[in-house]
Amino acid sequence: MSRVVADSNAFGGDLASAVGHLFNFPGSVEKFMFPSRAHQANENSGISGIPVDILDTPKEYIFYMDFPGVSKSDIQVTVEDENTLVIRSGGKRKREDGEEEGCKYLRLERRATQKVLRKFRLPENANASAVTAKCENGVLTLVVGKLPPPAKAKTVEVTIS
Repeated sequence: MSRVVADSNAFGGDLASAVGHLFNFPGSVEKFMFPSRAHQANENSGISGIPVDILDTPKEYIFYMDFPGVSKSDIQVTVEDENTLVIRSGGKRKREDGEEEGCKYLRLERRATQKVLRKFRLPENANASAVTAKCENGVLTLVVGKLPPPAKAKTVEVTIS
């Protein structure tokens, strides 16, 4: 059995490229799994990232994110710079207040959701103008349509007379 050792310097110090190379990830999957975060470092301080599931189908990309207890009006979905999908939430979750005076919580274990900011660089075949979103039962579902593949170039044989 051969042993493969990856030197991060072999890929210009880019861990995402090294992992993508080792596991032979397709380019589109690698972009979703390892989005560029260098420009987000200062922007994300104090903001949580929530887990996401991304499904690649033949006609679209589907994102699933859990937002328990958050109203759909508190979630904002935008596309920036023509290829960056951005999901933001103010993190407000309504707590049930005691209706009568003198009521108080004895235990608070359910954390209030923090502010959420997630950014995803969309692949070149994603149609940024065809994004739909719905939020049901605390699950945000985003559907990003795919552009049709470019037409294959035709080769026409010309006879020389």
